[in-house]
Amino acid sequence: MRLGFIGAGRMGRPIVDRLRAAGHEVTVLVRRPESRASAAAAGLTCAGTVAETVRDADAVFVTVLTDEQVRSVCLGPAGAVAAMRPGATLVQHTTSAPATARLLAQAGAEQGIGVLDAALSGSPPDIAEGRLTLWVGGEETVLEAVRPLLSTYASPVLWVGAAAGDGQRVKLVNNALFVAQVGLAVDAVRLAGSLGIDERTLLAVLPHGSGASRALSVVAGGGSVDAVAGRLAALMRKDVAVVREVARSAGADLGIIGAVLASEAVESKVLGAARAPDDQDSRRAAS
Repeated sequence: MRLGFIGAGRMGRPIVDRLRAAGHEVTVLVRRPESRASAAAAGLTCAGTVAETVRDADAVFVTVLTDEQVRSVCLGPAGAVAAMRPGATLVQHTTSAPATARLLAQAGAEQGIGVLDAALSGSPPDIAEGRLTLWVGGEETVLEAVRPLLSTYASPVLWVGAAAGDGQRVKLVNNALFVAQVGLAVDAVRLAGSLGIDERTLLAVLPHGSGASRALSVVAGGGSVDAVAGRLAALMRKDVAVVREVARSAGADLGIIGAVLASEAVESKVLGAARAPDDQDSRRAAS
């Protein structure tokens, strides 16, 4: 198939590689000259504008960093939806507000474009091994039409509802739970220290017990709470901000999860450990 790809950064590039390996023709949006040279050297077909990237595509993938970037590249007269051909499908992977998914679905319906809110969970190594998790909101028939594409880099691919934004809603709950569990790992390390057990020993043995979780495994794999917080804090802080805003808009009570997210363990040790180059990461994701 002919595919357009917007946002071939940390998460997007390995998806591009899997799609190309499966025999699909992928055109990637690359605006910066230095990124274009690197992409061309890797054998990628590059475009300089959104319209050039998407106009001949059977499906278009969006994997940028922020909700604002999703709206910028997808909506409006210069956006992807306006430039895509009728009958094509937009697959939106970026963590964003459910309201943005609704805007995309409305714009897509006006243009005859199928839109999937395909929230993802995993890492670049998961993509490389074809085991990324996707929670997909949108019309199930649209999902089934592009499932073979998604299955080149994701398993499982889970349909979670027909309403625009259902995929993002599941992702936001997942992210809130993940950050809360990282916060609980921080407090578990504190508790163990007060009982005379050092952090390295605790993180080596807890993943084998009934208190194990994916978040605890990530912390243990990083070697320490501080190492993981320093590496993931910027992304977790962004996700928590979206969770809080979506819950506020919906009048939803975050309950115990909200209490943990507001705790000192999370606010200071996890979210407060963000590294400075958020803007650099944003530019890289959008390049």
